[in-house]
Amino acid sequence: MNLNQLKIFYLAAKRGNLSKAARELNITQPAMTKGIQRIQAFYEIKLLNRFGKELKLTDAGQALYQVAEKIFDLEVQAEDSIRAFQNLEKGHIRIHAGESFGAYYLPAIVNPISKRHPSIRMSVSILPTDLIIENVADLKCDIGIASYPVEHEKIVCREVLEDRLVFISAPTHPLIQKKRLTVMDLAGQSVIVHEKGSVPAQAIVEFIRKNKIDIRIPLELSSNRAIIKAVGEGLGLALVSRHVAREEILTGKITVLPFPGPPLTRRFYLLYHKDKYISGVLQRLIDRIDHWADEYACNLSRES
Repeated sequence: MNLNQLKIFYLAAKRGNLSKAARELNITQPAMTKGIQRIQAFYEIKLLNRFGKELKLTDAGQALYQVAEKIFDLEVQAEDSIRAFQNLEKGHIRIHAGESFGAYYLPAIVNPISKRHPSIRMSVSILPTDLIIENVADLKCDIGIASYPVEHEKIVCREVLEDRLVFISAPTHPLIQKKRLTVMDLAGQSVIVHEKGSVPAQAIVEFIRKNKIDIRIPLELSSNRAIIKAVGEGLGLALVSRHVAREEILTGKITVLPFPGPPLTRRFYLLYHKDKYISGVLQRLIDRIDHWADEYACNLSRES
């Protein structure tokens, strides 16, 4: 058995589907099947059981899979470490983040590095957090930014940023006319929310539960930009990051409703593989994220 045959087995087991694994390896499905048959013939033992299109590991297959996983993790780490020594001023950093952080925070973070080191290429992929976690664990990206803390045996996770959530409305909303707002003023209001499972959506649910109020939810939208635009059109209120809505707040397209009480917050978390080789280029980015987050926290405290 060689490494190519082992990779065929590894990806077939990992994806649980021959066609998906074949596409990833850029080979035909019959070639995948033949490769697995050769490995099983070599060991004279069944490694995978097939149920329709789904593949399941046998006990022997599970034992081989665990070893193969370590081998291919080390392969990626070896490539990373050699590239780092080839030229410390060159490199390709792959960042996976959710919509909020990727679209509204990362540009300000990476811009100084890109200007100072134009030979460093940065790729940002906007993905749901569950896929970010999977890609970090599989060494498919250098770092990830998650919207909730992650517990995973292969991943280092630490908080990097706490942000402020605010209720926003159109400038013509009746609540703007009130001199002093209370939480009960939200009762019966239309509130536009992010899709289920997002941090702002969870914050709304918790806010309603804690304050025992009823609201109307006329719209669920999948992007911050769509939510802010809908609020500006007078379709309802919304709970968003102040930073995400900063431009529209400054231009007067929307208004922050100053409800009393402790501020609502959300947090972001830096993720990377626990065995990831941290090159000089990648360390610069991590340091830059920490520095930017510290400055952001100071600005938030001054606004309070």
